[in-house]
Amino acid sequence: MKKAITVEETIWLGLDVHKKTIVACWLLGDQEEVRQFPNTPGEVKRLLKQLGRRGTVRACYEAGPCGYEIRRQLEGMGVSCAVIAPSLIPKRAGDRVKTDRRDAQNLARLYRAGELTEIRVPTEAEESVRDLVRCREDATEDRLRAWHRLIKFLLRYGRIWTQSRNGTKRHWAWLRVQRFDDPRQQRTYEEYLAQVDFFVERLRNLDQEIAEVASEEPWRALVDRLKCLRGISTLSALTLVVEIGDFRRFKPRELSAFVGLVPSLYSSGDTKRPGGITKAGNSHVRRILIEAAHHARHRPQLPSLVRRRTAGQPESVHELVVKAQHRLHLKFVRLRGRGKNTSVAVTAIARELLGFIWALMVEAPETSASRGKKVFVLTGRTAA
Repeated sequence: MKKAITVEETIWLGLDVHKKTIVACWLLGDQEEVRQFPNTPGEVKRLLKQLGRRGTVRACYEAGPCGYEIRRQLEGMGVSCAVIAPSLIPKRAGDRVKTDRRDAQNLARLYRAGELTEIRVPTEAEESVRDLVRCREDATEDRLRAWHRLIKFLLRYGRIWTQSRNGTKRHWAWLRVQRFDDPRQQRTYEEYLAQVDFFVERLRNLDQEIAEVASEEPWRALVDRLKCLRGISTLSALTLVVEIGDFRRFKPRELSAFVGLVPSLYSSGDTKRPGGITKAGNSHVRRILIEAAHHARHRPQLPSLVRRRTAGQPESVHELVVKAQHRLHLKFVRLRGRGKNTSVAVTAIARELLGFIWALMVEAPETSASRGKKVFVLTGRTAA
C-alpha cells in the first residue's frame, strides 16, 4: 500500500540553474523526481506551488552567473532557499560524468545529508554598491589596457618620453602635441588617445559616485572607521564593507581563509609540505589588503597625525590604530631582517592587517582602556 504524504514532510530540492533552463531534482522520502523547465519566474512559481502541496520545500542551487534572483523569488514565496559555494561541493575522484541532471541530483542528495556549504547572500542594497565598486575596478583595468596601447604605439615609431615618469602633467602635454605625417597613423593615434581620455573621465565619475555612496547611511560609519587604518581609503573601505558584509560571522582565522591569505599545506604521514597562500575566496578583498599592507614599510605616524586620522572615533579605535601601525611595521622589519623577500613579508602583513580590521569592526566599539590591559604606546613597546 502506498504511503500517504503529509504536508509536514520535507522536500529537498536541488536546482541546476542556467540562463535558459533549470533542471530540478527533489527528494521526498524514498522518492526522487527530476524535471527540466524554462528559467522563467512563472515556471519556477508553478513548480514550487506543486511541491508546496506535498510538503515543506527546502531548495538550494549553486552560486553562479545567474545571481540571486531565484533565491529572492523563493524567499518571497516563503520557501527556504540556500545558495551553495560551488568550490566546496564534495566530488568523488572517480566520477567523470557531468550532466545537468546529475548536478541537480547531487545537490539535492548532498543538501539533505548536510554536506553543502552555504554562502551569505547580500541584500539588494549591498549587491548594488558591490557592483559599483567592481565596475570601478574593471574601469581601472580598461584604462590600463588603453594606456598600454597608446604607449606601445608611440614606441613602435620611436616616440619615447624620458624627461619624467609617464602620466605626469608634462607627459600629458607632450602626448597632446604629437603629430604623424601619415593620416592613417594620425587617426590611429587620436583613437588611442581618445580611449585613454574616455577611461580617465569614466574613473573620475565613478570615484565621485563612490564617494557619495560612502557618505550615506548605512555605509558612512563603517567606512569612517576603516579609514582610520593606514593604507585604507574611501574606496578600499567601501570595498571591504560590501565584499565581506557582516564581519561578526567570522573569527579572525576564518576571515583570513575566506580571502585566501592562509598558507596551503600538504600533510600525509611524516610528510609535511607547506606552500604559498591558498588564494581561495574573495580576490577583491585580498588585492585591497595586499595594497594596504605596503604602507607598513614606513615608520608609524606621529601622534598628531593618528589623532587626526581617528577624529570623531572612540578612544578604543585610536588605541587599536596605534597598535596596528607599530605592530605591522615591526613585523615587516623583522621579516625583512630574517631574509624574507618583500612580497612574502607584505603578504604576512596583509594577513595580520585583516585581523586588525576584524577587531576594529567587531571588538573596538566594546573595548575600553579601563579593562586593565595596555596597548602599544607610541614608542612601539608593549606592557602587560
